Amino acid sequence: MQAEAISTWAGLLKVIAHPTRLMILAELMEAEKCVNDIRDLLAVRQPNVSQHLAVLKESGLVSSRKDGVRRCYHLVNPPLIRGLLALLSRYHPSPGGPDAGAPPAATRRQLNDG
Repeated sequence: MQAEAISTWAGLLKVIAHPTRLMILAELMEAEKCVNDIRDLLAVRQPNVSQHLAVLKESGLVSSRKDGVRRCYHLVNPPLIRGLLALLSRYHPSPGGPDAGAPPAATRRQLNDG
C-alpha cells in the first residue's frame, strides 16, 4: 500500500474515533439534521455539537446548508459511513450484548439493507 493512502486512512479514522462524532455520523445516516436536532437527539450541548460538526466538515465527511437561520448537515459519502459502521458492528461487537451501544434501529436497518 502507498504511504499516502495509509496516511489519509489514518486521518479519517482519527476523525471518527470520538464517540460523539460516531453518534453524529450514525444519526446522519438516517437523514439530514440541523444542529439543534442533533443536540436534542444526543443530549449534548450545542457548542459541543457544533465543534464536532466542524471537525467532520473539515475532514470532508459532512457538508452543510443553511435553512433560514439554521444550519443543517448531511453525509457527503453515505456508503463510506455505512460500510465503516457495518464493519465495526460486525467485527467488534460492543460490550454488554449484541445490541448494547449499537446504532439506532433505523441506522441498523440501513446497514443491513446496504
